[in-house]
Amino acid sequence: MASLWAARGFLRRRPLQSQPADFAPSVSILKPLKGFDPGMFEAFASHCRQQYAGEYEMLFGVSSLDDPAVAAVQRLQAEFPDQPGRRSIRLILCPEKLGLNGKISNAVQMAAQARFDYLILNDSDIHVSPHYLTRILAPFASLQPTRPGINKPVGLVTAPYRGIAHHTIGSKMEALGIATDFFPGVLTALMLDREIRFGLGSTLAVSRDALVATGGFESLVDSLADDYQLGLNIANAEYAVVLSREIVDTSVPAYSLSGFFAHQLRWARAVRDSRKLGYVGLIFTFGLPLAVFNCIASAFSLPSLALLSLTAAARLTVALSIGVGVLRDRQVLRDLWLLPLRDFCALWVWIWSFAGNNVTWRGEEFQLKDGKLMRGAADTPTRS
Repeated sequence: MASLWAARGFLRRRPLQSQPADFAPSVSILKPLKGFDPGMFEAFASHCRQQYAGEYEMLFGVSSLDDPAVAAVQRLQAEFPDQPGRRSIRLILCPEKLGLNGKISNAVQMAAQARFDYLILNDSDIHVSPHYLTRILAPFASLQPTRPGINKPVGLVTAPYRGIAHHTIGSKMEALGIATDFFPGVLTALMLDREIRFGLGSTLAVSRDALVATGGFESLVDSLADDYQLGLNIANAEYAVVLSREIVDTSVPAYSLSGFFAHQLRWARAVRDSRKLGYVGLIFTFGLPLAVFNCIASAFSLPSLALLSLTAAARLTVALSIGVGVLRDRQVLRDLWLLPLRDFCALWVWIWSFAGNNVTWRGEEFQLKDGKLMRGAADTPTRS
């Protein structure tokens, strides 16, 4: 019910002041790369088809010129040649390893070479609309009301996203979770905090002033949940963080079930360390599994079956209202039959996330402590 009320507030929220006709600031898009994934080139190309009045540059950062992604960038440069005063594409070698978060390490080195005062950091698999830059940068044109009577300059704009699933069950459950669990949680946090105080990795658009005020990307080089922490840092520096209505797409890998659980466990432990009390409170969001357990414990009594029916109806309403109604994700309708299985898996992941601090990220093993990555893996039995 809280998620539905939060979604209503998000949709009814007073639009930001219209973007002035002459507001089209130059912007640098930073894309840290490691390896090549199917669909990555088309994601790159979507950024080159912007109907944007200002100038923008795309910076692709690799730690080695032997990286398979280099060929994709070179192909992009050939198919979308530079247009002086409008768009340019550059490949940046980022040889320094500044911390354990390789993505942010590359971002630090790219930001140093970026020419413009607005930066957008987003993942390599993000597909965007032709109006992406116009809509993401619009909030920077005016002050943002965060609480009654309080207006702040905008420091960061972030964007909702849909997961585009592959054919595997793991991939479909991942995308289903984004639309019916993760984003409802984002909206609920926005309602409870009365402002958003974190970012989403799908889009992190920042002004240099706000970035410098928080210590820059350098302060995040050992953070696992760098998107969350960047938004929190900017909010703490008395800048507004804006959740845009512009929705982007991300390609979900063709996870096996074991790959799905490994990714979910890493994600869960990152959230656990970022919002500790809120994460414990997630136990109240697993209504469907708890209602089933209640039926079993009550020997399927009439009241327990009635409660299960009400809970299932509420769960479906959230999935359809937010997944389809807000995110416009039609995959939810196709994969709705997986929702009970996905919810039981989510409960298991939530329980198991308290059993250790190990995470595996891009094939490397780390320990997680207070949101920071450390080398080593002391609690091998809980490897993720």
